[in-house]
Amino acid sequence: MRWILVVVAVVLSWFNTSAVHAGGPKKLLLLSQGPDGHPPETHEYEAGLKILQKLLSKQPKLDVTIVKADEPWRDGPELLAKADGAVLFLSEGAKWLSNDPKRLAAFQDLAKRGGGLTCLHWAMGTRDAKNIAAFVDLFGACHGGPDRKYKVLETDVHFQPDTPIANGLKDFKVRDEFYYFLKTAKLGSRKQYLLPVLLADIDGNREMVAWGFTRPGDGRSFGFSGLHFHENWRMPEYRRLVAQGVLWTMNLPIPEKGVDVEVGK
Repeated sequence: MRWILVVVAVVLSWFNTSAVHAGGPKKLLLLSQGPDGHPPETHEYEAGLKILQKLLSKQPKLDVTIVKADEPWRDGPELLAKADGAVLFLSEGAKWLSNDPKRLAAFQDLAKRGGGLTCLHWAMGTRDAKNIAAFVDLFGACHGGPDRKYKVLETDVHFQPDTPIANGLKDFKVRDEFYYFLKTAKLGSRKQYLLPVLLADIDGNREMVAWGFTRPGDGRSFGFSGLHFHENWRMPEYRRLVAQGVLWTMNLPIPEKGVDVEVGK
């Protein structure tokens, strides 16, 4: 492996789910954008989040809203101030995060309040390395800079045991474009962890392509670098991984056998 896994007698205790939020459903924003120039059936942000919304709408402790976050997204800071969590599935997300100082400050405030943060595929990305630091502080990892690595391939992927995010999931094979060799956050305390959830076989190594991150103050973040191809939402393993990753960030319980991932027509 290309990077060192820090840990792991603490995995079980770290991944224990906290008490459910009292006082009504938590407000979760699913942030999407319009087409970003990629071919049809790739980077289908809004269509993918509609599927995720259907999955999460089964959770009585969540109030889920899809929000278009195309620039300049002036109402973003106000919406984030009223939210308990956010999922980013949009274009070059690390750059987007830092484009507006008020937007970045709103995400930082959400993190300080213990809000759940999730990033999917290009939402964890930036071409310019200057955007990496602020992003990894919030989300734990970033596909960033001129040396970023990515590859389209069919490969085996492997879930890491003893994590509720992986409940009900087994290793499988998939064709996707994975970002890997990610830039990761510096861990500042014994209570702070960044641990892999899913590893993909790429060029002879097992590379982290999904992770969980505990931020200072006990907030949680989840990231998954797959989902380039929209058709992969058809896979129950993908739907379960993403839905459970989001639930984990929101401190909501995940059944031992996994959540229901049927979406119907």
